[in-house]
Parts: sequence; C-alpha cells; structure tokens
Amino acid sequence: MKDKDTTKSGHIPLRIDPALHEEIARRAALENRSVNNFLQQVIVDGLKPQSFEDRQFVGQAVHGENIDLESRLVKVAGIYYRYLIDNADEAKHDAEYVIIESNGNILTLREIKESN
Repeated sequence: MKDKDTTKSGHIPLRIDPALHEEIARRAALENRSVNNFLQQVIVDGLKPQSFEDRQFVGQAVHGENIDLESRLVKVAGIYYRYLIDNADEAKHDAEYVIIESNGNILTLREIKESN
C-alpha cells in the first residue's frame, strides 16, 4: 500500500450564514485584524484548554480607569491581575480595552480602537 501525503494545504472552504459573516467582519475590524486572521485566532483559542480566567474574562471589556499604571495591575471583577498590553507600550486611563488572553494571573489587554 502506497503512503498518501497527508499534509494539509491550510485552505478550508467554509459556508456560513451572511449575518454571521457580517458579525465576524465587525469583530475583526474592532480588533484591527483581517477576517482570516480573526477566524484563525478564534479557532486556535477554541482549541486551547481553558482556565477559569479564560472562561470568565477573555472577551470582556475593561476601561482604562481600572488600570493602576504605577503598580501595573488591572482590576477585573474585583480582583487585581498583572497585565500586558498587546501592541502598545503603556496603558491609558482614557482608553477601552478587551481581554484577549489570560495566562495564570496575567491578562493580555488590547486597546479597542474605533473603526471608520
């Protein structure tokens, strides 16, 4: 029996409801990402084992007022966590963030930017 090449191409044709497509495009734009990149991250995140923080906090919005810039802590649901800012040097008190990842007691925040 001949061994078949089982390497996948990385291309997956996918049919989805147009309303779902619109929602995906909207969310991708909020994160300044392409639809393809957004969907890839959603799939990767969906395959990861989830911690309590993942289940409770990932996707949640956090206002900059909840960030203590001096101690580098963010208050989420009454608990302080260490944080990292995705694609930014410093957090801002007047910005809005979304929690995109949790790793133990460290949350990764991404600034939410208005799309035009």
